[in-house]
This record gives sequence, structure tokens and C-alpha cells, in this order.
Amino acid sequence: MNKTVLVVDDSVSMRQMVAFTLKEAGFVVLEGGNGQEGLQRLDGKRVDLIITDLNMPVMDGITFIRQVRSRPQHKFTPVLMLTTESQEAKKQEGKSAGATGWIVKPFNPQQLLQVITRVLP
Repeated sequence: MNKTVLVVDDSVSMRQMVAFTLKEAGFVVLEGGNGQEGLQRLDGKRVDLIITDLNMPVMDGITFIRQVRSRPQHKFTPVLMLTTESQEAKKQEGKSAGATGWIVKPFNPQQLLQVITRVLP
């Protein structure tokens, strides 16, 4: 069975690029345009990995990760931050919220897939 990845980013073009990369590698992709939409996509679904942006309207990535971690079924789901932010303070904030890893945009598709391979069980 193919692994399912939830991609949450307010940039449609970024979501499309990530989704294309993942689909080409055989993943099933769910998408959300902000943290709130991401939480709605998770309802009742099993996902193997979540990739989220940091800066989004409605609900930012840090709040989204905290909400994901508060759900028992997603407590241990790997969460990667894919963002333009690279400051150490932001990375620490993401890590303390429950982020598994951090990738800075623009991303290299091969690098993204390598990171995903490392964090997926």
C-alpha cells in the first residue's frame, strides 16, 4: 500500500510542486491551504507523513503542528517543516512544537525525497 502524505502550504504553486514530486515517487497526496484546512484533511484519515509551511493565514505551521500532536492518532506522525525561514530560533520553536525535521525553500526534489525516506518508518 502506498504511503500517504499531507502537504499544507498557502502557496498553490508550492503545494503543486511538492505534490508532483511525491506523486512521481509513488505517494498518495492530500493537500491543505493552511493549518486549519490541514486539520480538516486529517479527520478520520491515516497519514504517514505531514509536510507543512510555517507562515500561513488562518493557522500557521507551529500552531498546526501543536494541534496535530494533540491528537493521539498523530502523536508520532513525522512532520517536516518546508519553509523560507532558516533562523535557529524558528527551528527551535518548530522542534518544541513537535516538528521532526526542517527543510528550507526553495527545495531540491531529490533532497526532499531523501529526507522523507529518513523519517518514514
